[in-house]
Amino acid sequence: MSTRLSQLFVRTLRDDPADAEVTSHRLLVRAGYIRRQAPGVFAWLPLGLKVRRKIEAIIRQEMDNIGGQEVHFPALLPREPYEESGRWTKYGDGIFRLKDRKGADYLLAPTHEEVFTLLVKDLYSSYKDLPLAIYQIQDKYRDEARPRAGLLRGREFTMKDAYSFDYTDAGLDVSYQKQRDAYERIFQRLGLDYVIVNADSGLMGGARSEEFLHPTPVGEDTFVRSAGGYAANVEAFRTEAPAPRSFERLTPPEVLETPNTPTIQTLVDVANEKHPRPDGRLWTAADTLKNIVLSLTSPEGEKELVIVGVPGDREVDMKRAEVAFSPNDVAAASAEEIAKHPRLVKGYIGPWSADGAVLGEKSTTGIRFVTDPRVSEGSGWITGANIDGKHVFGLVAGRDFVSDGTVEVAEVLAGDPAPDGSGPVELARGMEIGHVFQLGRFFADALGLKVLDENGKLVTVTMGSYGIGVTRIMAVIAESNNDERGLIWPRNIAPFDIHVIAATKEAEVHEAAGALVDDLEEHGYDVLFDDRPKVSPGVKFGDAELIGVPIIVIVGKGFAEGNVELWDRRTNERTPVAIGDLVELLRERY
Repeated sequence: MSTRLSQLFVRTLRDDPADAEVTSHRLLVRAGYIRRQAPGVFAWLPLGLKVRRKIEAIIRQEMDNIGGQEVHFPALLPREPYEESGRWTKYGDGIFRLKDRKGADYLLAPTHEEVFTLLVKDLYSSYKDLPLAIYQIQDKYRDEARPRAGLLRGREFTMKDAYSFDYTDAGLDVSYQKQRDAYERIFQRLGLDYVIVNADSGLMGGARSEEFLHPTPVGEDTFVRSAGGYAANVEAFRTEAPAPRSFERLTPPEVLETPNTPTIQTLVDVANEKHPRPDGRLWTAADTLKNIVLSLTSPEGEKELVIVGVPGDREVDMKRAEVAFSPNDVAAASAEEIAKHPRLVKGYIGPWSADGAVLGEKSTTGIRFVTDPRVSEGSGWITGANIDGKHVFGLVAGRDFVSDGTVEVAEVLAGDPAPDGSGPVELARGMEIGHVFQLGRFFADALGLKVLDENGKLVTVTMGSYGIGVTRIMAVIAESNNDERGLIWPRNIAPFDIHVIAATKEAEVHEAAGALVDDLEEHGYDVLFDDRPKVSPGVKFGDAELIGVPIIVIVGKGFAEGNVELWDRRTNERTPVAIGDLVELLRERY
């Protein structure tokens, strides 16, 4: 039975929703695919569900083809498994927690590693049961601080999460590669461009971690790639530290007047004007050591200040800082927090003092001091002297100060060398659409998942975790498949194969259009029929453009001569076609 637009539960909108920041959000709401219920929470209408289910079908096919078996877990889960893994606390404010009427703690699951692990522990006990791959397509919940961009970042979203279970590392490598290859096939079938990048494992733990990023200007992730094939998320980028240098012949540090230098640029200007280099080269921002005070808040609510020293020509990348100091929340220290530490002289903070700090003991400020890998042994810097209006010149790492460790928090810049030696990197924006992890034995150790091996010895199972953002993928496809008039879905996930429009109000045209719809459906096409009798052709055409079915058939005035018009939304070409030739032409072209 055909789907008639006069009866379909949908209302298109002429105006953009007020909260829509990106194209996909704007068009999916206007075209009647989703409706906002709360910030980051959406209801799904019939058109939206049809597209979503087609995406899910492709994912299921590829998961099943590699031996995956589908299961389904509840979203509401007890606290205990997450307490055992430590993630009940580590997630901090990022999850939804609640209590039942008896006071027991629950959460709306942000991800399901713990309960997958416990299910396998409950059912399997021998290496003969492995390898195993199980997956689900299920809603997840995360308390995003700034839910935005429609389905691209919400508080409720649908994921496909798969998990592999092996008893040897070699087995995990095989399982991981199967999943990775399946992801490539999925994204290729969905027509999505993607880049596979090295990624940080975050709270998931484990060894190997790779993200599938879709390059897009609205992407939330910055990634780097080199002409030689290196690719990584900026959070996973690792700086090659310069080799240690001898400092035996270097001159001792010198504290000099640098008044009114609130920024690195003003410091460089004063240094070149009042304290020029003996070799005649101009001082640059790269010669300075910028010291930033960050405030860390642990999942338990404990606070700590830390000073990070980075070359002055770079800013601190807060996403990289969050990874470096995970699981703490990271923010710039407030004026009030800094004021509690009298040794912190704002604008002139440094790791050394002329009155003699003890090396390696949180610097002269009494606060933990960590540095960028470029601050290598033997490197010399201009940096704060912890005295108002003064900086120290020629301060040498390893001779005059020792940091409490190195951290990767400085921004990555275009032209930085790739760590694998494949050349300089370029930066691009991308949206994460999939992520594969080698979890290893973290969850199995925490939850006691062991099996008997060939020798009857208990061994800990090793795991992999593999996620695809189903609803995010739908938004990404919408984001890259549209024009100024509306959506243009790829044919394999469009809500319908063909959109038929009865373009006049005459009864005979509507009857002919209805007969054509019946014929198309007999030939296996899923058809949306715009049969609305009192709606103008212009409105019908506008709705067709907005809804985005790529193949449109217009039954209008040409019907009397036995013709219809075939409209390809991908090219916006309209072609007169004899009704009797339509099915054959559709099969040839599409």
